[in-house]
Amino acid sequence: MNKKKLIRKFNKQAATYERNSRQRTLGTWRSRLLQDVQGKVLEVAVGAGANFPYYNRDTVELTAVDFSPEMLNSARRMAAGLNLNVSFHEQDIEKLELTENSFDCVVSTLSLCGYDDPVAVLNQMNRWCRPGGGIYLLEHGISHNKLLGLTQHIVNPAARLISGCHFNRDMLQIVHDSDVEVVKTERFWGGMIHLIWARAVHLEKGAVPGR
Repeated sequence: MNKKKLIRKFNKQAATYERNSRQRTLGTWRSRLLQDVQGKVLEVAVGAGANFPYYNRDTVELTAVDFSPEMLNSARRMAAGLNLNVSFHEQDIEKLELTENSFDCVVSTLSLCGYDDPVAVLNQMNRWCRPGGGIYLLEHGISHNKLLGLTQHIVNPAARLISGCHFNRDMLQIVHDSDVEVVKTERFWGGMIHLIWARAVHLEKGAVPGR
C-alpha cells in the first residue's frame, strides 16, 4: 500500500486508537508483557501511547516513534497525563536509522501486521537493541482454529484496505524467521493474539543464523 495513503489512514484512526487504549483486556496483556521493561527503551509504532500506563516512569527512559502525526499528538496527550517523559519522533519505522546497540529494550505492539516486510523490521529492532536486550511484542495473527483462520483469510483484503493491516499473518513464523531469539510466547483468543518475549542476538559478520 502507498505509504502516504497508509499514514492518512492512521491519522484518521488516531481518535479511535486513543479510545481503545483504555480497553481492559488489552491493558491486561500490555501490563503482563511490559512489567520487566526498564532502561533505555525504544517503542516503535507507538500509536496513541496505549502502552504508556504500563511503564515504570522511574526506571524507563523512553523514545517513541510513529509515522502518523495525529497518533503522536494522541501519544503526547497520554504521556502528559501520566507525567511520563518521552522523546517523540515522527518517522517511518521501515526507513528509520538509529545507532546500533543504543537501547536496552525495544517494544512493538500491534504493528507487525502493517509492514511490507515485518522480518526486516524485526531485524532492525534487533540491531538497535543491545546484545541480550529485551524485545517485547504484542501482535495479532492467524488463528490456530481452522474456521477462524479461514475467516481471517477471507476478510483480509477488506481489512487491509480499511485499516491498513493484515489479519492473516503467521506472527510466530515471522518472528522465528528474523534474527531475534524467542524466549517465551503466550497465545490468546483462539491463538490470534500473541505475547512474545525475545532477546536481541548480534551475529558476527558473515555468520548465518541457526534457523
